[in-house]
Amino acid sequence: MSQTIHFIITGGTIDSYYDTLSDTARPNKTSVIPDFVKSLKLYEKTEFSVVCMKDSRELTEKDVDNTLKEIEKSPNKQIIVTHGTYTMPDTARFLKANLERKDQTIVLTGSMIPINGFSPSDGPFSIGYALSQVQNLKPGVYVCMNGRTFDPEEVSKLVSEGRFVSIFQK
Repeated sequence: MSQTIHFIITGGTIDSYYDTLSDTARPNKTSVIPDFVKSLKLYEKTEFSVVCMKDSRELTEKDVDNTLKEIEKSPNKQIIVTHGTYTMPDTARFLKANLERKDQTIVLTGSMIPINGFSPSDGPFSIGYALSQVQNLKPGVYVCMNGRTFDPEEVSKLVSEGRFVSIFQK
């Protein structure tokens, strides 16, 4: 029996465009994630909720709390949160510490390069990996980046290498 996978969208580079005037990625006004996921022709049903469209460095406590509330009220047990990479570990730790429900598998993912307008982008792979992992992991909160699954307590973004690492492994 197929379950619905609920995407909760918060913005981040995965859902951004390149702003030439400021020489940086800026979150889109509307998310590209639903159209991208629908183009995959998945067997699983999907649902999408947008909490905000922000660079993760601009997320407020209210934004993170709203993400928690969106997860808690979801009837679905498989949740993918698309999120900016800078504060993804912080949000993952917050969710793990504050979620009352223990029956959901929650995967946070994002990318270093926007999905639209850049080739290659790690965004499509991140979404695919998150889709695979959310269906196979036991309930809990995880960060899925760079083809690896991390516990929120161990994950860190290593900016100098442009990837996520475990603080416990060399």
